[in-house]
Amino acid sequence: MPLFSFKALTTSGSVETGEIDASDRPQALRNLERKGLKPVKVSQIDSLTAAQKKKKPQAKSRGKVSEAEANSDEMLKLKRPEVVMFTEELADMLAAGLQLEPALKSMENRQQSGNLKDVSQRVRQLVRDGNNFSYALRRVSPSFGPLYCSLAAAGEASGALDTILNRQAHYLKTIQELQNKIILALIYPAFLITVGAGVGVIFVTQLIPQLITLIEKTPGGKIPGGVKFLMAITGFFADWGLILGLILVAALFIFKAWKDQEENKPTWDEAKLQIPIVGKVVENRFYVQFLETMSNLVANGLPLLRALELSRDATGNLYLRGNMDQVIDLVGDGRSLSRSLVQVGEFPPVLIDMVSVGEQTGRLDHALARAAERYDKELSNSIARITALIMPTVLISLALLVGTMAYLMITAIFQTISNMGGAGV
Repeated sequence: MPLFSFKALTTSGSVETGEIDASDRPQALRNLERKGLKPVKVSQIDSLTAAQKKKKPQAKSRGKVSEAEANSDEMLKLKRPEVVMFTEELADMLAAGLQLEPALKSMENRQQSGNLKDVSQRVRQLVRDGNNFSYALRRVSPSFGPLYCSLAAAGEASGALDTILNRQAHYLKTIQELQNKIILALIYPAFLITVGAGVGVIFVTQLIPQLITLIEKTPGGKIPGGVKFLMAITGFFADWGLILGLILVAALFIFKAWKDQEENKPTWDEAKLQIPIVGKVVENRFYVQFLETMSNLVANGLPLLRALELSRDATGNLYLRGNMDQVIDLVGDGRSLSRSLVQVGEFPPVLIDMVSVGEQTGRLDHALARAAERYDKELSNSIARITALIMPTVLISLALLVGTMAYLMITAIFQTISNMGGAGV
C-alpha cells in the first residue's frame, strides 16, 4: 500500500507531521480527517524511500517523550531581554536562508553561556527528534508563553516563521520599551508621592492637632468645619485602618479567585477592554496582532478559514477569542470575511472597509497588512498618551492634597486671629 507523508493541524492549532498508509491521496486525506487532523500538505513517498524509512526507527511523534525531553525535567526561565534576543537572532538566521535546526545549532554554539544557550540546545534536540518548534518551546521554557507558541505554530504552518518571529520580537521590544518608559516616568512622581505623603502625615499628626489645641485655648476660638471634617476622617482611619486593610486584602483574594475561574475569564477579559485608556491599548494590540498574523498566513497560501483558526489560537483575550469563533463559524458557512466581521458587530467599520477592499481587489493580504500598520500607529499613540498622562495626574493629585490641608490650616489661623481681635474689642 502506498505511503504518504503529511503535515496537518491538530484541534489545538499545533502542527503535526508524519506518515500514513492509504490506497491513494484522497483516502489519505479522509484518514487524517477521521483522526481529527486538518491536512495542510499530503504527498506520496516513492517505494524506495518508503522501504528505507521502514527499516529506520520511526521518528518520535509529538506526544512521545524523547531523549531531550527526558533530560529536561526542569524548565528553564528566560528574562524578557533574553526572549527578545533569542527571537531576533533566530528570525535573522531563518530570513538568511538557514533551516531551523542549523540555526538553533548556531545559537547553541554561542560563546556567551547561560540559559539562552541551554534553551537553544534543548529546543534543537527536540526539533531534531521530530517535534515541531512550537511544541519544543512549550517543553523547554515557560517564558515564551502560550501566545508566543501559538504564533510560532502559525509560522510553521504558513512557512513564514521568520516573518512572524520578527513581528513577535518587535512586539516584545515594544512592551519592554513601554515598561522602561513607565518606570522612568514614575521615578519622579514616586518621589513626589513619598514627599507628599510625608507632608500629609506631618500636617495631620502634628500641625493640625497643635492648631486645634491653640484654637480651643483661645477665647472665642472656633474650629473651622473643614478642619473638623479632616480630623474626623483621620480619626476614622486611625481606629479602623487595620480592619479596612484586612477587608481590602480579602477582597483582592476573592477577586483573584473569581477571575481565575475558567467561566469568569471571558467576563474579566471583556471588562479589561472597558478600562479607560488601558482598554484601548489592549484592543489595538489585538487588532495589530490579528491583522499581521492573518496577512502573513494568507500571503503564504493558507486557506482563509485555516488562517482564521490559527489567528484565533494566538489571541490571549478570551472575549476577543469568542468573537473570532463567531467569525470562523460564519466564514465556514460560506460568508466572506468582511460580511462575517459586520455580522459579529464587534469590529470597527474602518477595519471592515479595508478588508472589503482587499477582497474586491483580490489582494487581501496587502489590505490586512495596511490595516495592521494603521492600528500599529494607533497603538503607539495610545501608549504615548498613557506615559504623557502619568506626570500631570500625580502632580494634580499632590497639589490637591497638600493644597487642601494648607488652605484649611491658613483658614483656621486667620479665623483664630479674627476671633482674638473681636474678643479684644
